[in-house]
Amino acid sequence: MTRKCLHLALAATALLLWQCRSARPPARTADNMAYLYGQEASSIDMRARVFNGTDVHSTIYFKLRTRDLLYKSDGEGAPFRARVDLRYEAFADRDMKQLLDSMSTFVKDSAEDPRQDKELIGSMEMQRNDRRTFFLRITATDLNRGTSTAIVLTVDRTGAGVRNDFLPMHPRNGIPLFDDHLVGPDTVRIRCDQYSGRRLYGAYYDQEIRLPAPVFATQPAPTIDRSADSTFVVQVDPDGTFLLPFGTHGFVHLRPDTMQEAGYTLFLFGQGYPYIATGPDMVLPLRYITSLQEFDKITTSGDPRKAVEQFWLDASGDRERARQAINAYYGRVEGANRYFTSVVEGWRTDRGLVHIIFGTPTVIYRSARGERWIYGDENNLMSLTFEFERREEPFSDNDMVLHRDPTLKGAWYRNVESWRNGRVLQN
Repeated sequence: MTRKCLHLALAATALLLWQCRSARPPARTADNMAYLYGQEASSIDMRARVFNGTDVHSTIYFKLRTRDLLYKSDGEGAPFRARVDLRYEAFADRDMKQLLDSMSTFVKDSAEDPRQDKELIGSMEMQRNDRRTFFLRITATDLNRGTSTAIVLTVDRTGAGVRNDFLPMHPRNGIPLFDDHLVGPDTVRIRCDQYSGRRLYGAYYDQEIRLPAPVFATQPAPTIDRSADSTFVVQVDPDGTFLLPFGTHGFVHLRPDTMQEAGYTLFLFGQGYPYIATGPDMVLPLRYITSLQEFDKITTSGDPRKAVEQFWLDASGDRERARQAINAYYGRVEGANRYFTSVVEGWRTDRGLVHIIFGTPTVIYRSARGERWIYGDENNLMSLTFEFERREEPFSDNDMVLHRDPTLKGAWYRNVESWRNGRVLQN
């Protein structure tokens, strides 16, 4: 194992210090993936994405926030130092049992003020010699605090998979963007080295997708209309980049080949996403736990924030419990946006619905078909199980549909009633 050491602290970024590739990294023995959406995952807000620069070469870009890290001194005051171990593991299948490759990177940053908030952005190179899809688990561990977070990314390198061939960047400074869900109106620069000098075919979709039904309902899941509202052509510059202006809603799908649906999609959301920052933002997610009459009363109020706060105050009985309920409910809404956003915001998806009402599952099993969430002991007849099936569509690889079950009706209403009484439940 070889190590290289380099340290450079910048105002906005930190570079990597050393990398080591191991032929046999420690394997994870448990199949339970609940840690991906649980409390541990929220301790460090890590973002990551993969960019395929060539047929055989890929780059993992990652971003950390210094506010999530523990900075420690040597006892003599400043400077304060943060230490993070960042590792990727590549697996052949979604069940993450067949390990293909791994690498770890040591990230080190120093600061005069440990309360600062800046971005640490870095990258790891991957060399892939085959053309098959694989799955990356990326784990960041704060070595000073002993906390970790992990995310899983799909890297489709088959002939039809081109999503990772595109990298959105800031239009002026070229820093990678870590989300394909953008807040507009604005302009984004997109890098796609493999399509330098070529034309790309774009389509714009502007459609309103209804909210998901309760977990026991028999009505089908909302569908996505694949008929574009408008089309356009983009010319990629010789340097492999182009500028793309975008609006405030809908989504844009770019394809290198009009004979195939596969391509790259940018989703356009309003100001504030993924956070719940305004009164109107707080209103819509309440539809899951309110009657139609209550919801209409809130939406027609002249002051949405005041109406929402009054709903929670009436539910909880006092201001402190109302504050706790608001923080918990909208914390889950924001968590759903972080984990489950696809064509729509995460809180509007089936997984987002279950996450908000029932909380983080005890057990999550993942497969090529989808996910199974279990609340309670796995072999207990009183436990709740939710089955989500992956929906194959060209716009997102994070779209899953719940298999609704009439037997879940009682559990649904118990949890909704708990929220309406200002009691936060974690099943």
